[in-house]
Amino acid sequence: MLRKVSRLFTIKTRFEAFLIIYALALGATTRGAHYLDQFPGFGGKLLFLATTGAVFIAGAKILDCLRYERAAKENQEV
Repeated sequence: MLRKVSRLFTIKTRFEAFLIIYALALGATTRGAHYLDQFPGFGGKLLFLATTGAVFIAGAKILDCLRYERAAKENQEV
């Protein structure tokens, strides 16, 4: 039963990955907008760039992991 529940939180396709990356990007830009309000000037812009940059890094890692898992599964079947 626990395995069935854990499958709900597993990213299986690239489409699911892009949906998650989109949600991360929305949250990051919202957080960045709050940073711009709280810290006007260069510091706020730097924090905004940091939040959006983290999404790029996380998105690349998610997509690379999907590619790795697919290749490992294909090697296991052969």
